Amino acid sequence: MADLAPITGKRILVTGVTGWVAGPVAASLAEQGNTVFGVARFRDAEARAKVQQSGVEPVMVDLTADDFSTVPDELDLVLHFAVAKADNFDLAFRVNAEGSADLMEAVAQRSPQLSAFFHCSSTAVYAPVHGSPRKETDLLGDSHRPMPGMPTYSISKIAAEVLVRHTSRRLGIPTVIARLNVPYGDNYGWMLFHLMMMERGMAVPVHVDQPTDYAPIHADDIARSLPYLLSLASAPAEIVNWGGDEIASVEDWCVELGRLTGLTPTFAPTTATIASIVPDLTKLHDTGFRSRVGWREGMRRQVTTSRPDLLRA
Repeated sequence: MADLAPITGKRILVTGVTGWVAGPVAASLAEQGNTVFGVARFRDAEARAKVQQSGVEPVMVDLTADDFSTVPDELDLVLHFAVAKADNFDLAFRVNAEGSADLMEAVAQRSPQLSAFFHCSSTAVYAPVHGSPRKETDLLGDSHRPMPGMPTYSISKIAAEVLVRHTSRRLGIPTVIARLNVPYGDNYGWMLFHLMMMERGMAVPVHVDQPTDYAPIHADDIARSLPYLLSLASAPAEIVNWGGDEIASVEDWCVELGRLTGLTPTFAPTTATIASIVPDLTKLHDTGFRSRVGWREGMRRQVTTSRPDLLRA
């Protein structure tokens, strides 16, 4: 099946543009002939310059503030990736939940012709059930609390979904909420942290309920999937799982990284990490989207690009 036509000729706002996922997405959309505005706080001049060099126009917005005067008018699309991984709920709710709704309100006032609002959520909102793929209608839960440094993540992402759906319905904004599993690219991803741990002889945490499975999705497929995901936008918002077609565990990709580099992974089973969360991708597949970058190919590309000094196999 041929891909849906790429997004071209649109005025697009991408939030969280200094982050792993949103940055490559914004750059890709700019390359496709769109006018792309990249939102972040831009406290780092170097980060701002990097965004500008990618063909994206930087726009300074702080989601903790009530000032959205810098948001451009006449937008066609908003892709909302900004997120706060805060250690207190006040800040997490202010940015992830209230900030998302405030952004929707501001855009609705400035861009009545908006065709879709895309909200990046996470499969972190699910209550994990080992060995059972999670459907969009399955029970939610606090899956990320055991992970060091992420005590508010799951709950604040759930709160964000609630406010985004409410705002979509109240204002009639066509919206899609995409629950992203494990994103990675040639230059970023959880796997690179694991590779650094392997390089230093540190044991990689895995959940006691092994294997610690996920559905990782490469940056190339993230960009390719956007037209499919946006085709689901409706008011009230539609929720869809977002991941790659192949299942891989932390154990799998560490072993593969070991094969590529000659490093030997060791594992530390624990409950103080994220349990396996595998999304059911039926709804995504029903749009016609299928991922193309297999995780083994993705691991090779990642090592070749980010750590060529370690590549052996």
